[in-house]
Amino acid sequence: MSENAASPVRLRPEVLATPAYRQGATPTKPGFKLSSNENPFDPLPGVLEAIAGRAEQTNRYGAAAMPELRATLAGFFGVSLDGVHLGAGSVAILYQLVQAAAGPGDEYLYAWPSFEAYPAMGLASGAIPVAVPLNDRAEHDLNAMAAAITDRTRVVLLCTPNNPTGPTIRRADFDRFMASVPSDTLVVLDEAYREFVTDPDAVRGEDVLRSHRNLVVLRTFSKAYGLAGLRIGYGVGDPAILTAAASVSIPLSVTGIAESAALASLTPEARAVGAERIAELAARRDALAAALRELGIAVPEAQGNFVWIPETAPGERGVGSALALAADFAEAGTLVRPFAGHGVRVSVGEAESVPEVLRIVAAHLAP
Repeated sequence: MSENAASPVRLRPEVLATPAYRQGATPTKPGFKLSSNENPFDPLPGVLEAIAGRAEQTNRYGAAAMPELRATLAGFFGVSLDGVHLGAGSVAILYQLVQAAAGPGDEYLYAWPSFEAYPAMGLASGAIPVAVPLNDRAEHDLNAMAAAITDRTRVVLLCTPNNPTGPTIRRADFDRFMASVPSDTLVVLDEAYREFVTDPDAVRGEDVLRSHRNLVVLRTFSKAYGLAGLRIGYGVGDPAILTAAASVSIPLSVTGIAESAALASLTPEARAVGAERIAELAARRDALAAALRELGIAVPEAQGNFVWIPETAPGERGVGSALALAADFAEAGTLVRPFAGHGVRVSVGEAESVPEVLRIVAAHLAP
């Protein structure tokens, strides 16, 4: 759709002023797609069989409330069945939570740069987005975020590891932050990349959930489990909060095929294979980050399945413009995700993509 097309009907100015979320593009020439943080591995054992087993039931909706999947997830977190809510990806639940808690004139708070969909999440309900800049280590500035909370703040979004920059929120910092948040303000711990975290000091949703009734933890099957194309994620938290989220959700948005694939991904065999793949991607990530640092790039701590190349000002040593670097990648047939004025996110993909990333970056840096 054209961004400049004139609408034939009256539309809300705040909607027109907010850019729509842009999905990562697909390469148009031989290369690698490193723009969407997708899992490069084939589906886990049992997933394709589970999908095929549902193929003849596409004329039916999925099971009402999907109790089997919710019960399995509830067992991992030690919560009741009504403490788990499913959505078409965790991003769908993010929208639901903001809409359920923040109405016209209310505020919701998040770090920036972070997940690109955050600024638009309050549009439907009329809530006002408040972005708090990251610190100089590309981490959440939790002290500044705490100071930004006002009587109008209804939701705080915490992305850990932070997409696109990579660092996690540490448990001790999270505990201090939560002590400063009003108990009636919703805090969402967005852990879409939780499985890739190797930092032992990082906060983990399952460890802190029962200490805070105003906390909801989000996870997804899109990244570590490789089900991005089936759109299924989940939230865990107080049943009253999740019931409110369900009230503003699009009915029947989670398909039975997605449920079957998620259940297959949670079998012991699939989880064992998945753990091996996650470890391989984390090692690949660490190697890529280290090699980029050897090129003189100040890559921050990387804890997701991606690395961050920060933009540098004219005249400073580094990659310069994020858009220019992304253009060099595209010219070589590989796509990455530029954040104009901030940096470039590079997904950790196939093993063969790593030397290509380093080659392109080195060529970009060459005088």
